[in-house]
Amino acid sequence: MSAYKSEFLQRLAERGYIHQCTDETGLDEAALEGPVRAYIGFDCTAPSLHAGSLLGIMMLRILQQTGHKPIVLMGGGTTKVGDPSGKEESRQMLSEADIAANMAGIRDVFSRFLTFGEGPCDAVMVNNADWLDKLNYVGFLRDYGRHFTINRMLSFDSVKLRLEREQPLTFLEFNYMILQAYDFLELHRRQTCSLQMGGSDQWGNIINGIELARRVDGAELYGLTTALLTTSSGAKMGKTAAGAVWLNEDMLSAYDYWQYWRNTEDADVGRFLRLFTELPVGEIERLERLEGAELNDAKKILATEATRLAHGDSAASTAADTARKTFEQGEAAEGLPTIELPRSELEAGLGLLATFVRAGLAASNGEARRHVQGGGARVNDVPAGDTNAQLTLADVTADGVIKLSIGKKRHVLVRPV
Repeated sequence: MSAYKSEFLQRLAERGYIHQCTDETGLDEAALEGPVRAYIGFDCTAPSLHAGSLLGIMMLRILQQTGHKPIVLMGGGTTKVGDPSGKEESRQMLSEADIAANMAGIRDVFSRFLTFGEGPCDAVMVNNADWLDKLNYVGFLRDYGRHFTINRMLSFDSVKLRLEREQPLTFLEFNYMILQAYDFLELHRRQTCSLQMGGSDQWGNIINGIELARRVDGAELYGLTTALLTTSSGAKMGKTAAGAVWLNEDMLSAYDYWQYWRNTEDADVGRFLRLFTELPVGEIERLERLEGAELNDAKKILATEATRLAHGDSAASTAADTARKTFEQGEAAEGLPTIELPRSELEAGLGLLATFVRAGLAASNGEARRHVQGGGARVNDVPAGDTNAQLTLADVTADGVIKLSIGKKRHVLVRPV
């Protein structure tokens, strides 16, 4: 559909979110008639979501801003099974306690992007363990399993990928698509939910839920997906060489989060400004026309606006100011990520390579050694040329820290305590 009538789909389309929709005309009309209730599911596999989940979170935010009701589905039940979509091997099984702890950490993320409450457009958070944990296995298979054919299930990409690569796909994981389809049916019954959104890897699961609800309850439901996002160079969104780009500040500092967006590839700046900020489209079009050194200004704006949404105005401003002082004025900048090490260890002498690893600037002593030998590792802004060097209290600056750096953009302060 080239033109939408509803503000919801107009906003999604102009900012580049829409990839697939089961019934664009029907959903567009439904969005015009009154508040649409829509959900996205998030399994609790870690204590925080990462930047790869931002597409879904932003879609829920736009849904609410255009007068509709977001439903955040926490996968307290489905996390026990594990979504095989896009995975080449089985997920690690988590305990009930692990899942509960992860869910508590994830909840905090959504309060920054959505308004929760009891109003018609206020977001709600539900847990699919509320119904999945109570299922009677034989009764569930009898009532719902008959609506799924093995032939069709084997045709889904999430299954075919594992089978083609001869990677084990457990019967437990094979059930995931049935449970997710049942989630949509339950949310329609409990919350009058009529739309499921997600990444394109969830398309088959979404279709299953729509068909199950039609066959069992005669319900008319909709599905909407966004394309799976990679950078222009093909890197997976939300991942770096140092690890995941977490949305919780206790797992990744606001400064490092800002730096992730500042390091966006040139070809991705306009696209990411549309998807991950709320700048007007006209302003984005101006910024993406910038070239050369001026394009760096657009990257700084992207970094600050994305950090503002995830961590608030103060954290975004502090991160931007820290970066400016560090890179443009050469100052140590108190806002840099900081680790504390026992003073006694520095008194005895700490191996340079091991300290870079402890600071998170290298994954191993071997990687740290390569950075030192290549001239990219620095201590207090001075190249660290000796791989056998020891850091001591003599390296502590007048600011009470040792500044470790890899390249021009990765810095950590070591503070003896």
